[in-house]
Amino acid sequence: MKSIFNLFTSVKLTIVLLIFFALSSGLGTFIPQQRSPDEYVARFGQLANVLIGLQLTKLYQSLWFIVLLCLLALNIIICTLNRLSPKFKKVFRPRLIIKTKELVALKIMTKLKINKSLDTTKKELKRELSSRHYRIKETEKEKKAFLLARKKILGWFGADVVHLGIIIILVGGIISGLGGFKKNLTFSEGEVLDIPEAGIKLRLDKFETEYYPNSSVKDWKSTLTILKKDKSVLSRVIEVNHPLSYKGFVFYQSSVEWDWTNPSVEIWIKKSKNPSFLRKIKLKVGEKVRLEYENTQIAVLYFFPDFVINERNEITTRSLQPNNPAAFIEGWQADEKILSGWIFARFPDYSRIHSNKETDFSFELKDFKTDQFSVIQVRKDPGANFIWAGCALLMLGLFLAFYWSSREIKVILEEMFGKTEITAGGVASKNKDAFQVEFKKIAANLRRLN
Repeated sequence: MKSIFNLFTSVKLTIVLLIFFALSSGLGTFIPQQRSPDEYVARFGQLANVLIGLQLTKLYQSLWFIVLLCLLALNIIICTLNRLSPKFKKVFRPRLIIKTKELVALKIMTKLKINKSLDTTKKELKRELSSRHYRIKETEKEKKAFLLARKKILGWFGADVVHLGIIIILVGGIISGLGGFKKNLTFSEGEVLDIPEAGIKLRLDKFETEYYPNSSVKDWKSTLTILKKDKSVLSRVIEVNHPLSYKGFVFYQSSVEWDWTNPSVEIWIKKSKNPSFLRKIKLKVGEKVRLEYENTQIAVLYFFPDFVINERNEITTRSLQPNNPAAFIEGWQADEKILSGWIFARFPDYSRIHSNKETDFSFELKDFKTDQFSVIQVRKDPGANFIWAGCALLMLGLFLAFYWSSREIKVILEEMFGKTEITAGGVASKNKDAFQVEFKKIAANLRRLN
């Protein structure tokens, strides 16, 4: 039992646990969490099964990670308690009777004689220390007076408050791991989905995408209604970083998904020799449209939302996001194909049209439309309040440790032939130079009594 206790008081164990904690947290950042198995297969290939088997795809809810948090919390608790007992004794039951050689050994100390009685000198010394906000304890023995003056004693507990904050954060992580919940829901407008974990249903009333002038996405907004027993309880518009909260469950605007099975595109057709010529056509993939008065038909054969040429020199889409929309078009006159090639929405100058016969047409992919689905993330994090409270304690502990440094002055007063000999020494946990300046001022004020 003693060997186990000694193990958990070891700083080496703390370092090992922190290394494992840092490495696993890094993996949790690198590996997307709680996605569908298909997404992991698409991204990691055969490695996906290994990641899922090791619970790295739900790392923060995995048993081994929760055990790691428990071990780290236990290690910090035992280390803190092991240090607290002597610290409490020092703070609340200090030793008042000290030996002169103990003060002489201190780096900050002084000796002086005052031409006053012991009682008068002690009174003046206590007044001087009190004016500097020192709290004083005293005792007498064998015609000697012993004073212990201290201030900012909470600074001694700064590290312990930091440890307490870390423990509470770890407890919050354990609670979230055991009782937390996270799920992505994909909605089309008007769809109602059941959330049994929350005992409610959620309806998407409206979904809209806002764009910047350069056509990049500015924001997604979803109008959500919470239903309980098929009755509306709460309706609100949510957007990125502005979620909806309801009884411990939080609904985030996570992302958007696109249905590219049947998109429609808008193409502008111009002629270089006739600047006034402009035809705007809208058509779906696989559809042909005849240009009025031109005896020409235009067809869209393929559309890729994120055009790329892979390492096998194949044209494909990098993702389902419209990062580089491109359409492959063909032009026909009667039964003769006169042109074909790719046109790009974001990079019109890179359009590549191959003509089989001379033509004056130029093409621009101006717009594209398809059905969108709002992806709403439902999350419950029962340990969040613990984590916030732990962070607050952590900051308080750091403040106490670095900006509320404790100071302690020990004094022996001994009356000899009508004079009082003072031996004083002091220690400070931080900012020792400032304390030394204060100590010298106290000594100088006492010398003026002569």
